[in-house]
Amino acid sequence: MASSVELVRRPFLPGAAAKAGRDRGGGLCSSARNLPVRRRRSLRSTSAVCALAERPVVTPAPAAERAGAAPPEPHPQIVAARAVVTVRRRRKEDAKQRVVEQLDAFADRIGRSVLLELVSTETDPSKAPVPSPPPTRTALEGIPGPPLLLFRHDLCFSFSLSFPFLLPLLFHSLHRFHGSRGENIPAGKGGPKRSKRSALVGWFDKKDVKAEKVVYTAEFAVDASFGEPGAVTVLNRHTREFFVESIVVEGFPSGPAHFTCNSWVQPTRVDRNPRVFFTNKPYLPAETPPGLRDLRLQELDDLRGDGAGERRITDRAYDYDVYDDLGHPDKGTEFARPVLGGERMPYPRRMRTGRPRTLTGKQAHERAESRVEYPEPIYVSRDEEFEEGKNEMLSEGAIKALLHNFMPLLVSSVSPDINDFAGFHDVDNLFKEGLRLKQALQDQLFQKIPFVRKIQENSEGLLRYDTPDIIKKDKFAWLRDDEFARQALAGINPVNIERLQAFPPTSKLDPAVYGPPESAITEAHIIGQLDGMSVQEALQDNRLYMLDFHDIFLPFLDRINAQDGRKAYGTRTLFFLTAAGTLKPIAIELCLPPMTDGCKRAKRVFTPPADATSNWLWQLAKAHVCSNDAGVHQLVNHWYASAILCIPVICECRGRNSPPLDPCCRLRTHACMEPFIIAAHRQMSAMHPIFKLLKPHMRYTLKINALARQILINGDGVIESGFTPGRYCMEMSSFAYRELWRLDQEGLPADLIRRGMAVEDPSQPHGLRLLIKDYPYATDGLLLWSAISRWCDAYVAVYYTSDEAVQNDTELQSWYAEAVQTGHEDKRDAPWWPRLSTPSDLASLLTTLLWLTSAQHAALNFGQYPLGGYIPNRPPLMRRLVPAEGDPEYAHLVADPHRFFLSALPSLTQTTTFMTVIDTLSTHSADEEYLGERPDEAWTADPAALAAAREFADEVRRAEEEIERRNADTARRNRCGAGVLPYELMAPSSGPGITCRGVPNSS
Repeated sequence: MASSVELVRRPFLPGAAAKAGRDRGGGLCSSARNLPVRRRRSLRSTSAVCALAERPVVTPAPAAERAGAAPPEPHPQIVAARAVVTVRRRRKEDAKQRVVEQLDAFADRIGRSVLLELVSTETDPSKAPVPSPPPTRTALEGIPGPPLLLFRHDLCFSFSLSFPFLLPLLFHSLHRFHGSRGENIPAGKGGPKRSKRSALVGWFDKKDVKAEKVVYTAEFAVDASFGEPGAVTVLNRHTREFFVESIVVEGFPSGPAHFTCNSWVQPTRVDRNPRVFFTNKPYLPAETPPGLRDLRLQELDDLRGDGAGERRITDRAYDYDVYDDLGHPDKGTEFARPVLGGERMPYPRRMRTGRPRTLTGKQAHERAESRVEYPEPIYVSRDEEFEEGKNEMLSEGAIKALLHNFMPLLVSSVSPDINDFAGFHDVDNLFKEGLRLKQALQDQLFQKIPFVRKIQENSEGLLRYDTPDIIKKDKFAWLRDDEFARQALAGINPVNIERLQAFPPTSKLDPAVYGPPESAITEAHIIGQLDGMSVQEALQDNRLYMLDFHDIFLPFLDRINAQDGRKAYGTRTLFFLTAAGTLKPIAIELCLPPMTDGCKRAKRVFTPPADATSNWLWQLAKAHVCSNDAGVHQLVNHWYASAILCIPVICECRGRNSPPLDPCCRLRTHACMEPFIIAAHRQMSAMHPIFKLLKPHMRYTLKINALARQILINGDGVIESGFTPGRYCMEMSSFAYRELWRLDQEGLPADLIRRGMAVEDPSQPHGLRLLIKDYPYATDGLLLWSAISRWCDAYVAVYYTSDEAVQNDTELQSWYAEAVQTGHEDKRDAPWWPRLSTPSDLASLLTTLLWLTSAQHAALNFGQYPLGGYIPNRPPLMRRLVPAEGDPEYAHLVADPHRFFLSALPSLTQTTTFMTVIDTLSTHSADEEYLGERPDEAWTADPAALAAAREFADEVRRAEEEIERRNADTARRNRCGAGVLPYELMAPSSGPGITCRGVPNSS
């Protein structure tokens, strides 16, 4: 028996709403086409509370049909669906932005709305694969709101009186979109099945809503054969961009379809093409549903860009370039800087911006890219920008920085001769009294600048620095040799200590240029410190360890020491592992280059002191080691991590030639990760499961790196100003990249084995046996490394069941090949690049990348203020060499060792500026996302991947509990004891602020 199928809906709201729908017609909601106009209006008014039913309701056949009459043509089976769109609004807007928002709402009311379109995973065999045309000025169908003839002209008049400067734009909008009402804009013919475009409902009605997140809806009616929605297109016909957080499409038999967006959608005046957002279901390239294949390819093509022209801030393209924008040669030769990237100075590639070339240079290819000075925006893909909450935190830090640095800058400008600390009490007063100065100085300042007193009285709380943890538990901890050695294992930079495997240590530099390679440290220097062992016995028993910064500094020392206020050595420090499991320093070697090539060079060896004078010489030698360590920490291990926090602080508290700051950046994490991030966006679809895994670990990195080029690593920038190498910092970074960086040794186990700190041992839980059992960085790091490794193994196993699956994944292989061949072009022919041929290869590669962006970054970043905020413990630069007996400065050291020691460290202004920055760098924001967390619960629709993610989160929590137990174990003397800080830098969770713990997903 034939039957007719009506337009079927199920209620979004239970109870009375559903009953009302049934009372209006034969089904939940009757078909609008067969109703009078009056009934159609009634039906339209109830559509917001209706959705697709689980199955169609079959109504009895008409009486005529039962009597044998010819049945009428059956109505097409139509289902209704609704898209729920969550838009995130700006928290704070200026007057102009608020006016534009109101104008957009007003235009939306008269038809200039945001349009959505559903794209099926299935193709329409009746349509040729032709792309959808851009929107035209034809009738707009299905847009709710009053007809244009009923437009409130009195409101327009009132609006024009309040904002006359917007009147031309308003009438332009009215003229352009007059009569633009109707039911849906027909989508252009294309391969996939597409719904008609439908407008978001409620933009005008919710224009005054104060919530951060506002939900809008769009209604769709599609044929029952439409299939499952696999993509949504969004066309923004408003005046300005808006941020789409998520879209949920309800009403299909397959259940709700989730679309995680987190993206800015540009208006059509910027980009006439609609934005495409894919479902949260992951698809390997070969498994892409037919209806999404062309869209997947087109979206990747859009993200690659054309490699030409200057990028606009609103663009989304990702591409590569060399670091040729660090200098400003048009201002003079002293402002020029070498290009990083190429045969002469190899370096990873950065994000291309396409800015015009400078005028200086004989040939076009010799000209550098022009600079954009902060605060002018520098290009990154629009979605790489900081979120508003992060920017608010940085603004608060900038205000604090301004207050912190006002008084020292004032002091240096009024009285340059008192810019040094007179004694340690001056350093201590930074934490006790803030920047309240000596009365004599106050009087001098008050006579010249009367408002200084008022600033100090009203801002004393903000002017006082928090006491760093290193002196909070023990004021004199920094002076102790055991603490100096402990920080090599559990400090800010615990990744450079290595086991000494041959004695004496030797250099790998060319002896024809740098002289004999052997160290000046002899057995006679250290034999008394080995607890009765010979040097050979100590080597065989794995008891000798070393910090070796000799080779990375020595080639640059002549140029470094020729700069004003910069003095450095190439240092080596030997440690002995005691029976208690702690280290003690037994010798420090300070080296200078030879006066001429091949000649004997200056090498001085210091050993633990025997008297007062040798004690201060020893303290100066340790300070130079710490300065070397700080430079390598920033330029090699931690090259521009957390630059995110520096930028506003720097611009608030220093001018172009102001004193130095700490950049806090990481070659191994940021510069070397940037090519992998760029390649991921260019070669892997958002639907790709590996892209979904990597996404939280790529957050903010490109923006941080772009800002770093703008103000941190540029000529006369923060790095050059803040560290001893000065203008040669980035050349040293290139040297380290060429000589030291290898991706196959960036994972924690490989790094520990390379440095001789561990040996392979299959019987151990992590497959390694540490030679220093209480090595907090390594023991805690292996906990997190193992958790990340198992997570990557489990996740990869969900999608790749054979070697062929990895090898045949075109997007995956293109991602890795491009990152190596283009992103790391200067090392592309190296034989050590890991292969990507098996699921095991892939899991290993992903484990390394996730480790670098999360746990290792945390270990190198969030202890900076707690350990480095007290400058004598870890000076970022040195201003004096260690005087030898007979030197004029030696008498000054003997006469006043405290003052001489502090005069070798950064000045008052340099110190307070440095402290201000690392205070901000060490701070967790309130919206931090930590390891094991995914704030978006709908990041994937794959149950197996979600189950693996939950197990990973549980393992991370267990690791944190184990770290807490270790910190309470008194047998672990490198993390527990009188005046000893617990090692919590790899404890995964943290609250906001300076906590000296917490492992965010990304750097």
